[in-house]
Amino acid sequence: MQTISLSNISHPPIKIRAIRAVPLFGESPKGGWSVEIKPEDSIHALIAVHTDAGITGYGSVFTDGRLVQAGLQVLEPLFMGENALEPERVTEKLHQNTFWMGRGGTLTHTISGIDIALWDILGKATRMPVGRLLGGRYRSRVQPYCSLLMEQPERMSDVITPYREQGFKAFKIGWGPFGRAMDAKLDREIIRAAREAAGPDAKLFVDAGASDAHWPHGLKWAMRTADMLGEYNIGWFEEALKPDAIDDFCHLRRVSPVPIAGGEVLTRRQAFLPWLTRGAFDIVQPDVTKVGGISEQRRIAWLAHDFGVKYIGHGWNTALGVAADLQLASAFPDTDLVEFIGGSPYVDGILRNPFTLDADGYLTIPDQPGLGVELDPEKVGQYTPDASPLFAD
Repeated sequence: MQTISLSNISHPPIKIRAIRAVPLFGESPKGGWSVEIKPEDSIHALIAVHTDAGITGYGSVFTDGRLVQAGLQVLEPLFMGENALEPERVTEKLHQNTFWMGRGGTLTHTISGIDIALWDILGKATRMPVGRLLGGRYRSRVQPYCSLLMEQPERMSDVITPYREQGFKAFKIGWGPFGRAMDAKLDREIIRAAREAAGPDAKLFVDAGASDAHWPHGLKWAMRTADMLGEYNIGWFEEALKPDAIDDFCHLRRVSPVPIAGGEVLTRRQAFLPWLTRGAFDIVQPDVTKVGGISEQRRIAWLAHDFGVKYIGHGWNTALGVAADLQLASAFPDTDLVEFIGGSPYVDGILRNPFTLDADGYLTIPDQPGLGVELDPEKVGQYTPDASPLFAD
């Protein structure tokens, strides 16, 4: 019988020696917002955590990369020299020491990317995928739903069909003219056209996008629209109300024939407590790239599980956000979907080995160490003025 000495498998600290961020420019996808972003705008950033052991971890942040760079300057005295193998302790230190600087804003978003990168490092150092480090893998693959913008009814087939032909069997349509044109008949025609294009057996979800600026509707619109969506076998109704209207969300969930989803604009686990305890959601959708990272996301997901609420991640915005969501999806028993934005170069165009669907329309969850994906420096360099800070050792 072989005896294993614990002293032989312990790991010495790996110290953070630098954290760098680069903004992504040039191919920011349309968001469907009333004030639309331009391709040259930065709304996403990539983060690299460099260590004294030569291991680099990568993360993603959902905000302007220039804000992330400024956030790193503020956080540097707190993270420099810290042990990169302790993601939860290190990022909680960052949270606890910056409450008074704007909890939930740029610093929280920036910490999200740092935390993702630290989990990536921990996986690489231990040679295990993040999902296993989170407690175990419930699945080795998961179904992505292709996230697409709504258009006029006559264009919905053009929007959905190319992705159905690629093998997607689940879709979410959102934003665009839905609700914003103040035309209930148009809303119905958009959904009818989308269901026809997706096919009767496809999963189809609807995102009103009520976190848009000056959303024009309230509870009564959401109730009427939920009834209409029920006629088309819609899997959930997302962001049906303004993001702070918790009382209305609670009522809508009670009366809606379709499940109610939301939570992508909330940050830190504490913000989710009233929404879960009061029963505002059937599906909760924290975004790992702004909620506080994997450390926060997993606590929110387990809390949701205890309240009977399904957790589906919202880290769709870059390939690293998707990679984090895939690892999280492997670690929770009920997480059977991940969001996957259709046609974004920041997802499809920055990895050495891009994500591919299998014959069943599923994504394999990487079993390699860390997040299990590898950025391609040349590809990343197409979308940022200088990608070298991510890759300099």
